[in-house]
Amino acid sequence: QVQLVESGGGSVQAGGSLRLSCAASGSVYCMAWFRQAPGKEREGVAFMSGDVITRHAMSAKGRFTISKDNAKNTLYLQMNSLMPEDTAMYYCAAGRRTYGCSLNKPDYNYWGQGTQVTVSS
Repeated sequence: QVQLVESGGGSVQAGGSLRLSCAASGSVYCMAWFRQAPGKEREGVAFMSGDVITRHAMSAKGRFTISKDNAKNTLYLQMNSLMPEDTAMYYCAAGRRTYGCSLNKPDYNYWGQGTQVTVSS
């Protein structure tokens, strides 16, 4: 069992930045950030395979960066140039698989409680 605790959400104006953190209770190979806006499906934002490979969804490319501090078992999401459409609950996720990480929700076994990001225009 892996426990995930997110932090770093908040309210910012459009164009601002936030950094989300996700502290994991153990080391996992696949970790990702998802988000869910009111009335919408939960969607993948970015994932990290192991310590090196990262992929970002089109909506996040060029603005968001996923990274990890292995010493702290902590995943980060640096979000720049935030837009009102980025407003959502952001969730950290971890998967037991050791290959083929993705942005598919079924691939993830553990979820954090979420942290709210609100971007005003």
